[in-house]
Amino acid sequence: MPRHNPALQRSQKAPMTRARRRLLIIGLIALLAASGWVMTIVVEPAFQRTIVMTSGADNGIYRGFADRYEPILKRAGIKLDIRGSSGSVENYERLRDPNSAYDVGFIQSGTTSPKETDNLQTIAAVSYEPIWVFYRGDTTVDRLSQLRGKKISMGVPGSGLLNVAQSLLGYSGITSQNSTLLQMNAPAAYQGLESGQIDAAFFIGRPDADMQKTLLTSSLKLMSFSQADALVQKIPSLSKIVLPRASTSVAEDLPRTDVTLLAATALLVSKDTMHPELIYLLLDAARIVHGREDYFTQLGTFPNTHTDEFPISDESVRYFKSGQPFLYRNLPFWLASLIERRLLILVPFAALLIGLVQALPRLLEARMRKRLVVWYREIKALEDEVWNSSEPTRSQIAKWSDEIENIDANASRIRIPYRYFQDVYALKQAIGVVRDRIAHVAQRAKG
Repeated sequence: MPRHNPALQRSQKAPMTRARRRLLIIGLIALLAASGWVMTIVVEPAFQRTIVMTSGADNGIYRGFADRYEPILKRAGIKLDIRGSSGSVENYERLRDPNSAYDVGFIQSGTTSPKETDNLQTIAAVSYEPIWVFYRGDTTVDRLSQLRGKKISMGVPGSGLLNVAQSLLGYSGITSQNSTLLQMNAPAAYQGLESGQIDAAFFIGRPDADMQKTLLTSSLKLMSFSQADALVQKIPSLSKIVLPRASTSVAEDLPRTDVTLLAATALLVSKDTMHPELIYLLLDAARIVHGREDYFTQLGTFPNTHTDEFPISDESVRYFKSGQPFLYRNLPFWLASLIERRLLILVPFAALLIGLVQALPRLLEARMRKRLVVWYREIKALEDEVWNSSEPTRSQIAKWSDEIENIDANASRIRIPYRYFQDVYALKQAIGVVRDRIAHVAQRAKG
C-alpha cells in the first residue's frame, strides 16, 4: 500500500519526518551494534584453539609429556603452545599469575605451598616422578644421614627436585654447615660423579629417560631408601615405590636387588578459568599418555585424582566418575563445545523462537486486516460527514461521490492472500452501503 494515498483524505497519517526517520535508523544501528557486541562476548570463548603450556627443561620429563600431548590435541583441532621453564617452581609461579599467558602446566607434588588465592586446579595426577640418589664409594648407603660431610648435588634453582632434596636432607640432619650442598643440573652432576668431584647427587625422572638409562648402566651406585616409610610420613606428597631387580637389564641382572625409591607425583594443573571442554581434551590426552603399565604402576593407575595439593576441577571429578559428557562422546569437539557452552543461552532463545513461530500466523492476519481497517476508517469518516450534513451542496455531493469511487478503486487493488478475499468483499459491501447513501442524498437534493 502506498505511503501517501490520495483516496485517504480523512484517516491519512502524517508522513514520517526526516528527523524521525534518522532517529529510527540510528536506534536500529545502535541495537544491532549492541547485539553484535554481546554475541562476540558470548561466542568468542567457545572457539579457543590454543592452549599455552609451561612444560619444563628441554629433554626433561615434563617436556617429554608435553611433546606427547601435542599430536593428540592437534587431532581435536587444538594447538598446544609448549614453552620451556626451569621446572616445577617456575611453572607454579607462571600459572598463579592471573595476567600470564599460561593456561596449564606440570607441577611436582610437594614443591609448593598452594594458597586459596592461587586460583589453580588439578586436572589430574599423571605420573610418579622417581627420585634417584646415586653415589660413589665402596660403602653401601641406604640412609641419607650417611652422606653427612660429603659433596652433594641437589638439582637446580626453580626445579621441584631442589625443594624435595632439601627437605629430605634436612630431615636426615644434612645441612650446609656439615656438608657441601651444590646446585647442579643433571648432566653436570653425572659428570661430577664420574670425575670424583662430588660424592652423591639427586636426580629425578623415569627409568626410560636418557639420563636415567645412562646412570643405571654406569658404575655408580644407586641408593635404596631404607627409611622410605618414615620419610613418606614426614613428607606426604611423596610415595614409596620399588624398582624391581633386573628391570634395567635381565641379562646383566641390573639392578641386582629390588631398590626402594621415593617418588613425587607429577600434577597436570591449570588456572581455574580454563574452559571445561579443553579440560576434557587434556584428560583424554593424559589417559592416552599416562594410562599404560610401567615399572611402578599397573595399567590404568594414572591419570587419577588422588591428590590434595590443589582443588580438583569439577570436570575431572565428572570425567573419572562417568567419562566424557554425552555431547563430547558423540559430536565433534567444536560443535559439542558450542552447544554446551551456549545451552543456557540457546534454551531461552529457542523458547522465544517457538513463541515467534506460533505468533506468526496471528501477526500475518493482523497485518492483512490492517490493510482493510484503514479503508473502513475512511468509509466511516465519509459516512459520518454525509449523515451530519443536513443541507449538502451539489459540489459537496459530487466530492463525496468522487471519494467513494476512489475508495472502491483502491480497495480493488489491495494485495491480499486469497483466504482473505471474503474480507475484501465485506469491505466492498460497506462501500456499496455508503455509495447508496450518497446517491439517496443526491436524489433528495435534486427533488
